[in-house]
Amino acid sequence: MTDEHSFHLDKQTLRRSFERAAEDYDAAAVLQREIGRRMFERLDLMRIAPACILDVGAGTGTASAALAKRYRGARVIALDIAHAMLRQARRRIPWFSRMRCVCGDMERLPVADRSVDMIFSNLALQWSNDPGVVFAEFRRVLKPGGMLLFSTFGPDTLKELRASWSRADGHTHVSAFIDMHDLGDALVRARLADPVVDVERITMTYPDVFGLMRDLKCIGAHNATAGRPRGLTGKRRLQAMVDAYESFRRDGVLPATYEIVYGHAWAPLQEDASAGVREGVVRIPIQRVGRKLPGTAS
Repeated sequence: MTDEHSFHLDKQTLRRSFERAAEDYDAAAVLQREIGRRMFERLDLMRIAPACILDVGAGTGTASAALAKRYRGARVIALDIAHAMLRQARRRIPWFSRMRCVCGDMERLPVADRSVDMIFSNLALQWSNDPGVVFAEFRRVLKPGGMLLFSTFGPDTLKELRASWSRADGHTHVSAFIDMHDLGDALVRARLADPVVDVERITMTYPDVFGLMRDLKCIGAHNATAGRPRGLTGKRRLQAMVDAYESFRRDGVLPATYEIVYGHAWAPLQEDASAGVREGVVRIPIQRVGRKLPGTAS
């Protein structure tokens, strides 16, 4: 079963995976914290003073807490699909903080229209079945001139693990991640203005494939695709995957590639479906550099 339907994500399975992973998540989320740090470096280039920030896929609240500290006058809403993740987030945030936790699906945000100045989403978009639907929701809840900043995984992510499993059986074991250019097109279709996307690759190393699989389990990145095997993976198939992964070993370690796609865009000040796009070229006005959100203080 390798057609497109095979990669459809089962949201209930996904939610259960993150619920179970909540207590151990922070110990294994090394990559997530590093990408979050790099996203905050990008915020250094943006002169914004948002009054309300929505952190989509907030997990245990690491980025939410940092956003509340960075924008001290802002109200931060931490949204995640898993209650247990949000319980961990509440433990790191003082009860008197301006942060609020909301359990919900990014494809159907429980947030009012035009109520958010900024959306921050670190490595969450890959858990949606349709990024276009998510971007449309983002545009709906952003105020005119509001900013979206996100990161997600691109198609080269875990390519070694995907290739190794493909030699072992015919099931899907790794999600199908969306290409940078397709994400850019989806931003345009959602009528978000001045979209910018770029990509980088990070390679993590492990002494064996089981270390990688433990880390994926600890962050809740279980196989939730429709084409996943429904029974236990037999020892023979598992060993076939392990043997195949060994072909990638270099300098005594096994690599795990992550393709990171970053993107940002703005809710248009006026309704204009063609904003920022002419003949397939994205144009970024110079006034966007160092811009403030409308109505914010200098």
